[in-house]
Amino acid sequence: MSGQPVRAATVWAEEAAFTGETGSGHRVALDGPPELGGANGGAKPLELMLLAVGGCATFEVVRILRKGKQDVSHCAAELTGDQAEAVPRVFTRVHLRFRIAGRGLRRRKVERAIRLTVEKYCPASVCLTRAGVAVTHDYALVAP
Repeated sequence: MSGQPVRAATVWAEEAAFTGETGSGHRVALDGPPELGGANGGAKPLELMLLAVGGCATFEVVRILRKGKQDVSHCAAELTGDQAEAVPRVFTRVHLRFRIAGRGLRRRKVERAIRLTVEKYCPASVCLTRAGVAVTHDYALVAP
């Protein structure tokens, strides 16, 4: 049996603009592209999908590194999504580029944390993979 369902709602505001509200009470402005009537008044829905993957993945990488006694002080992910040419313009590939800093980080542990995150513990990236999206990643250790 699964846990409690995750909930969200969207309400149309005008033209291509919507307001999203999460089940935990946070609001997000969404808007379509200008060529479809949007006014750049909020994030595009597919941008939010990338943010979901990035937020989930950075959270898990930090959690795994800390659990592995790694002194991580910074973790960021830049995401790029390639879309199909034809409608529906679904993601065909999503790439995560992690930037990680900390004292004495061991590359082997960083690589393991990222692999486990993307392949097993981040539900957002696993959802994309199961939907046929190629999810790739790389990383760089950076100065704190």
